[in-house]
Amino acid sequence: MRTMFFTQAIDDALGQAMADDPRIVLFGEDIPLLRRNLLVRFGPKRVRGAPISESAFLGAGVAAAMSGLRPVVELYMVDFLGVCMDALLNHAAKVEAFSGGKWTAPVVVRAPCGGGYGDGGQHEQSLWGWLAHVPGLTILVPSTPADAGGLMLAALQHDGPVIFLEHKLLSETWLEFLGSGGRRTVQFGVPAEGAKGAVPNKWEPVPIGKAVFRREGSDITIVSVGVGVHRALEAAKILETEGISAGVLDLRTVSPLDKTVVCEAVAKSGRLLVVDEDYEGFGLSGELSAVVLEAGISCKYARVCTQTTIPYARHLEDQILPNKQRIYASIRKLTQ
Repeated sequence: MRTMFFTQAIDDALGQAMADDPRIVLFGEDIPLLRRNLLVRFGPKRVRGAPISESAFLGAGVAAAMSGLRPVVELYMVDFLGVCMDALLNHAAKVEAFSGGKWTAPVVVRAPCGGGYGDGGQHEQSLWGWLAHVPGLTILVPSTPADAGGLMLAALQHDGPVIFLEHKLLSETWLEFLGSGGRRTVQFGVPAEGAKGAVPNKWEPVPIGKAVFRREGSDITIVSVGVGVHRALEAAKILETEGISAGVLDLRTVSPLDKTVVCEAVAKSGRLLVVDEDYEGFGLSGELSAVVLEAGISCKYARVCTQTTIPYARHLEDQILPNKQRIYASIRKLTQ
């Protein structure tokens, strides 16, 4: 086993896959700089910079995928998908269904997401619920370096469009950037277990659509993704000292959902708390409650989500985003 940072693990898995499959190419804004180790290794024909036009280079990525390549198109932030959503919504996500399986678009869209560092509502969104709403899109949100690399390998082997979201507070590249420009005294609340951890010597794909328990517990089931998993684990440790046993389930994949594991866990605990940094309305938290109810499972339910536009001011942002205090309070209320 090796130890790697989160983004380092993704790039390492990318390097392994690119060595095995010459169809994999990378492009996006400043990619030759951001992925310079891959540029040195594979050259400028496979690691390509793109102009500042998300519509242009994501559209090119979808076309390249339909033509036989396996492109990884990288956006600076998931928020910028708003500029180029047509390529995903009306083309990549539908081409297989419309062609009766004759055409596919195996493109991976890699994008940082999430807040907690004071960048405002146009740069700190998560949006996995919005994206998962579209049939044909696969949405991956890893929470550890091992899963990040393994899920990237799985994404590259998948025959349809995949959105690969990496939370900025888990990314050493982003944290280095965020710590500059007068922010060196700002604390970001980074979960150590997510930002750096053990990874395999050789990458194997992590199965898409398979959730995993990060902590077993009998009194309540907490379901989350990304940084939310680590926030839930922090709250669960505090509650353990009070005699409350909280299980933490890491979905890893928002679409497809591992409905079976979720339902089995909630049926045993009788309580479900969803921790979701995406927006509360019409999102992942509501979908999970519907999954449980449609399975005929009766439970006590609550959710800790982002409820409104993320404010720029840090003290207001801290109140809006899910944190261990909000999670702790919700669990206490559910277990009374």
